[in-house]
Amino acid sequence: MAQTYDLTRGKTSSVILKFFFPMFFTNMLQQLYTVADTAIVGKGLGDNALASVGNMSSLTFLIIGFSLGISNGFSVSIAQSYGAGNHEKLKKAIAASVKLSVIVTIILTAISMLFLKPVLVMLRTDESILKDSLIYGYIIFGGLFSTIAYNMASCILRALGDSKTPFTAIIVSTIINIGLNCFFIFGMKTGVEGVAIATIIAQVVSALICFARLKKIEIIRLSPQDFKADFAMYSELFRNGLPMALMNSITAVGCMVIQYFINGLGVAYTSAYSACSKFINLFMQPACTAGFAMSSFTSQNYGAGQYYRIKEGLKSCLGIAIVSYLLLGSVMFFFPEALAKIMLTGDEQIAIAAQYLPVSGIMLFAVDFLFVFRSGVQAMGRPFIPMISGIVEMAVRIVVTVSFISRTGFITTAYAEVLAWLAALLLNASAFVIYLRSKLEEKRGLNVEVNTAINH
Repeated sequence: MAQTYDLTRGKTSSVILKFFFPMFFTNMLQQLYTVADTAIVGKGLGDNALASVGNMSSLTFLIIGFSLGISNGFSVSIAQSYGAGNHEKLKKAIAASVKLSVIVTIILTAISMLFLKPVLVMLRTDESILKDSLIYGYIIFGGLFSTIAYNMASCILRALGDSKTPFTAIIVSTIINIGLNCFFIFGMKTGVEGVAIATIIAQVVSALICFARLKKIEIIRLSPQDFKADFAMYSELFRNGLPMALMNSITAVGCMVIQYFINGLGVAYTSAYSACSKFINLFMQPACTAGFAMSSFTSQNYGAGQYYRIKEGLKSCLGIAIVSYLLLGSVMFFFPEALAKIMLTGDEQIAIAAQYLPVSGIMLFAVDFLFVFRSGVQAMGRPFIPMISGIVEMAVRIVVTVSFISRTGFITTAYAEVLAWLAALLLNASAFVIYLRSKLEEKRGLNVEVNTAINH
């Protein structure tokens, strides 16, 4: 029988690190095969093909980020139920999450397919890359079910303390993805459609591995009774899921505005920005994973009423973020040209990317800390401050870019990015301190009352 993992017991740092590393390797593999996709496209099909795929990144984040936010929000209720030992509510939360995820998949697929071309035109996508962007987008969004299925299954597993199964799933899917990319592009001589098809097939495999693991966990073996309509549960799931989904989508809208201005500068800038975005996403993964660890750890301990452990968990996760920043931020700052040459071939594109990467590298700590604090706030069932911070991020990106890009050019987008990180970090760190302090004071007050009652 498969087991779950209780994060409410044991030495905090050991528990978090044991949970963190499989998930870290999972996320790094995901990003590495994204980088591999980009490198294969750039080297095999050229910088214009890379621009076509990269041009889709903000729109893909809008749709997939929304679905991931929903899944992460649902998993908060699942983890809190598990931490509280309420297995009946746990099963109802999982059943309701599955039902709602199916509905979300249908809606998002229809919307993304319907509005793909108008949005790409609105973003001033260059005619030379529009066709390939559409081909890639229609396939990715047509296979959205595979992405959402994996995200939901992996979020449930992490909520139950299992970070190893998603790691196994990603190992397998990464091998499949890279192998199919090479087969389609270099063997079958396909265009960007081969990259998209490979991604969908790999996601289907990873989802199947996670679902196979879930079927073996005894305490979440679902019955038809668990799937009965429970509007109170739907409401609880959406209270956590929708703000997190909207936060991701609002952030994506800000990125789409940046993409609009970058596309207006020319295809070379679109290619360079695509490569820079891939490296930032790759190098923020250790801290992003620390955020996921913080989320599961906080949710379970919050459900168990062990608030003091959340404070200890914060220290451990921030420690991971600091180490990540010192190592990876340094690489971005000192070796930007070498990084750019991994994905890009044109001298102009490489030079453009080499301007952007050092600015992001020296300020990478801001987004690294943001992941940890924001995940902690969300895991305490307080998703609205993170959602507001998403609005602030969007506003900062847009205001800085619109105000200065005509004077300072492409480098403006790098400064807009890091200022958005700093603003969101300030909001989430403040909220985390306030929320946790209130729960700790509440707990201390309750303990005083209990001790007084015992003494009398």
